[in-house]
Amino acid sequence: MAGMNGAPAGLVFHVQRFSLHDGPGLRSTVFLKGCPLHCLWCHNPESQSDQPEFVRLSHRCMRCGRCSEQELADPVVHGRGAEDADRCPTGALQAIGTTWSVAALAAELLHDRVFFEESGGGVTLSGGEPLAQAAFATALLRALRAEGVHTALDTCGAVARDVLLLAAAAADLVLYDLKLLDEARHRAATGASNRRILDNLQALAAAGARLWIRVPIVPGTNDDAANLRETAAFLAPLRGIERVELLPYHPTGEAKFARLGMECAVRGTQTPDRARLAALAAPFRDAGLTTFGGNP
Repeated sequence: MAGMNGAPAGLVFHVQRFSLHDGPGLRSTVFLKGCPLHCLWCHNPESQSDQPEFVRLSHRCMRCGRCSEQELADPVVHGRGAEDADRCPTGALQAIGTTWSVAALAAELLHDRVFFEESGGGVTLSGGEPLAQAAFATALLRALRAEGVHTALDTCGAVARDVLLLAAAAADLVLYDLKLLDEARHRAATGASNRRILDNLQALAAAGARLWIRVPIVPGTNDDAANLRETAAFLAPLRGIERVELLPYHPTGEAKFARLGMECAVRGTQTPDRARLAALAAPFRDAGLTTFGGNP
């Protein structure tokens, strides 16, 4: 997406301030639209489309007549613009995706500089997959780094290698997701192969990137001993891995699936408790890797 004068523009669906879980310190996390994966447990299904969308919050809608009967029947509203959401009298029509220029978004994020400096925090780009909008994401990382802000890139790794390495070079830290080591199981759970993901992680390690590995723990999907042993064995020889984070499944995404008229395939899955996470961390500790989220 190009903005004025050919500069890249980005489609952002949320900026979360005071985030504690997307890198060191207090952070402002920017969530960008678009993702090459469709994980069964996705916490942000509104990120999967790379286009602006509008959803109707039925509990706020008073059927004022501005929308057609077809639009009222569909949880995702098409053919509307931001001005329509702004004119909705009850705020029932909400936009998912706002266009930003690099300069405008960097300026907005710099309002939080004092919190970054006091906490050792910064800005994290997430999604979706931020490198689905690679030109914008890379330019934003560079602009923030030029201002002395610590930057982190949260990626699934399912992107072209040159794109990933270019963006990673503009980030102080890469948060890298690993779901499943077996290719067939990965394809069934995410809709895509993991070959590029694994190859790209090896390339990042060889390039000297600082890495935090993030493993979502989804009971019944990837929490079996075989997958975790294989994951730990894959990670053990790689350089630059500072920690492995075990991220317990949380049902926050289930309501979002429903709001978008989508089916959540893992609905009802229970969040693993601390004792379970501690047991699942054992293969990583045995491989000499520092773990977080699964410590006793």
